[in-house]
Amino acid sequence: MSPPTFPPGLEAQHRRLDADAYANIYVVGDVHGCRAMAESLLDELDPGPDELVVFVGDLVRRGPDSPGVVDLVRSTPNVVSIRGNNEEKIITGRRPAEGLSVADVRWLRSLPAVISWEDHLVVHGGLYPDRSLREHTLTDVQNVETVARDGDGPPYWWHHYDGPDRVFFGHKVLSEPYVEDDAVGLDTGCVYGGALTAYDCGRDRILTLDADRAHTARASEKFTDPYAASA
Repeated sequence: MSPPTFPPGLEAQHRRLDADAYANIYVVGDVHGCRAMAESLLDELDPGPDELVVFVGDLVRRGPDSPGVVDLVRSTPNVVSIRGNNEEKIITGRRPAEGLSVADVRWLRSLPAVISWEDHLVVHGGLYPDRSLREHTLTDVQNVETVARDGDGPPYWWHHYDGPDRVFFGHKVLSEPYVEDDAVGLDTGCVYGGALTAYDCGRDRILTLDADRAHTARASEKFTDPYAASA
């Protein structure tokens, strides 16, 4: 299979991995400043020196320790992340840096917007099912939730996407992980008292770590059922 290709501006922010370099790859959902949970999940995964952990972005904001999460991901071998919409808000000055240093923000800016290997693709938000990859922008891959260009409710993009790449995503807060052949949704709202979720690609399994408390309030009905029938 040919590597996925985006328009030039986005392709420059696409990191292609050599899957043969790793015995296994894990993908982890949105952390949102919850360093203790990220540390605990990494301990649970216990990745070996020949394994890789990929975070889907939104390492920062809303939780208690954004600088700590950045330090953890920066300093842990074989751990990488893409850049989510909340990193983008800090980079562009639309939101305060929340204790992040100039070096931290520079590092956030250096993160890719897309990571891929073989027939796997990691973006923060999603893809429009009726557009080719070459028709997507940075804003799209960081923020897409629905099929409609300006929508914020169903039908959701993952119900209509059918490949060819299997897409791992976060961004949309889900009541449970979404795992299907073409898409895997991993934001289960750890900062809102939900869980931090990882997908083990080699063993085709989900690992979840329940939050012991909510750092930001969110009503239960604001957690989207990823399997609910779409319009």
